[in-house]
Amino acid sequence: MAKDNKDKVRKGPETLGDSKGILLESGTNEFEIVEFSIGGVNYGINVAKVREVIQRTPVTAMPQAHPYIDGLFTLRGKAIPLVNLPRCLNVTNGEDAKNIIVTEINNYDIGFLVENVSRIHRISWKDMEPSPEVGDQSRVVGIIKMPDRIVLLLDFETIIAEINPEINAKLTTVADAGSDVRVVRGDVHVVVAEDSPMLRDLLVSTLHDSGYRFVRDFGNGQDAWEYLQGLASKDGEISEHVGIVVSDVEMPKMDGHRLLKLVRNNDRLRNVPFVLFSSLINEEMRLKGEELGASAQISKPEIGQLIDLLDSFIFGKKSVNI
Repeated sequence: MAKDNKDKVRKGPETLGDSKGILLESGTNEFEIVEFSIGGVNYGINVAKVREVIQRTPVTAMPQAHPYIDGLFTLRGKAIPLVNLPRCLNVTNGEDAKNIIVTEINNYDIGFLVENVSRIHRISWKDMEPSPEVGDQSRVVGIIKMPDRIVLLLDFETIIAEINPEINAKLTTVADAGSDVRVVRGDVHVVVAEDSPMLRDLLVSTLHDSGYRFVRDFGNGQDAWEYLQGLASKDGEISEHVGIVVSDVEMPKMDGHRLLKLVRNNDRLRNVPFVLFSSLINEEMRLKGEELGASAQISKPEIGQLIDLLDSFIFGKKSVNI
């Protein structure tokens, strides 16, 4: 989303259409996608990740770059890497690609070469189905059924993690902790909601390695909410059943903001620490999270900061934004 025009996604001098984007009412479980096509297949990307859409532009090759990277292009004086998305998706007719979707994901500016960008759609997360299990290499996290076609929501975070090893390093590197700290961590029930299978596995594995042994993970907000409701129905203090909730923002069925709103409106769950851990934590999204009552918000992939934050709730609760 263009930083100087945050209510529109720009396509060169034109716009793809008016888009309230971040101005959508908080917690309504709605989001907007930019639809584009590659190899006759329709794909989507969350508008909140898009800075703007531009025409294909010359690139400068980078020695020893990842095979998905065509090179660098310049936009407003900044050099940005360009991912050849047709090549990433094993589509052979990449020469037909004529648009670049410029994104900001995980505080990382990167462009994606695509064939055609069509329009913006506003949909509900409940209308997006999780991707079926079709293999370990699937890069699709959701399926949106339109009246005349299917739109696939791509897992851009995983693609970026494949290209940039630093992302994986930050998702798996945490400081060592003493045995006394690990004992306390081991008694805390952490509920995780994250739709990307790769990122979810890395997150849960790293939490386990750091001493947070009691982790229950879900691939969407709806399943996490149903589980939390079950915990809320149990006798005793709620802290005996759930200590912390860690949630992505964009997920099928129910997004993290809607999940947060439901938790804060539940008498039993309202005081449970709730951390948003997402690639979408920018200035506007941070304001939305604060409005809904997030205990803290951290941009992926800073899992070291996440572990420190979880510790802060265990050893002395506070509300922060990172």
